[in-house]
Amino acid sequence: MGYSLASQWLVREAITITQRLTRQQSRELTREQLLRSAAELFAEQGVNGTSVEQIVERAGYTRGAFYGNFKGKHELVLALLEQRTQRELEEVRAMSRQSGSFDEMIEHLRSWHGERDRNLAGWLALRTELWLYGLRDRPELLPVLADRERRTRAAMAQGLEQGFADRGVTTPAPVELLALIVHALDDGLSIQRVLSPADSSTDTVVDVVELLMTAWTALAHSTAPADGQPGQPAVAPTATPVAIPADGTTGPSTAPPASPGRTRTFENLEKKP
Repeated sequence: MGYSLASQWLVREAITITQRLTRQQSRELTREQLLRSAAELFAEQGVNGTSVEQIVERAGYTRGAFYGNFKGKHELVLALLEQRTQRELEEVRAMSRQSGSFDEMIEHLRSWHGERDRNLAGWLALRTELWLYGLRDRPELLPVLADRERRTRAAMAQGLEQGFADRGVTTPAPVELLALIVHALDDGLSIQRVLSPADSSTDTVVDVVELLMTAWTALAHSTAPADGQPGQPAVAPTATPVAIPADGTTGPSTAPPASPGRTRTFENLEKKP
């Protein structure tokens, strides 16, 4: 597969710069360009549909340069996964460092999602192809993929903890579970964004996170300790029973009928104390 004149110019320029670099710098640059080319090709035609020859052609190198950095395509996949994971985690940590509050971090997230949206289809395609490669061909890769997901959720959990602390409440459920919910929604909404772009926006994921935080904060308030007794959730008032006359008909009652499918927790949530 050919590539654009702009890509060819970038390759030639990189080769010129390489001539002025030290041996270690040159090796790192070569490795970076091979990983970038592989990521593009994996997204376009899958891991199994991409050969080493295509990767080195796209990057502007030889097979010798490839095998000087990787033992084979599988080792390149592992390196690509680690690179992508570290890069995304560093972006999240940078947003956290730059944010004095959870609300500020939300605004940074809006900008981050806006940037990602420019190549969301390619980002999602690459991620999916790496999953499929592990599921279909390399089961030993699945623990690596799982570790990547865990590290991403851990970073999300830190952000959620900051949000609850800013609101002066404790998490209404284990923060790891809440991070899992946010992560799963991010994945699902990203798929919907690619398939039906007219039905969502670049802000949709962040809007959903804000909505969840509002609901979870209200839930945390509703289950806060009552009367200064730690560990005792707030209890909703008991409804007055409805009297049933001997003829079997239901007489008037001053209490509203109970909703059988509603728990006390959600009754408290609606009251917004």
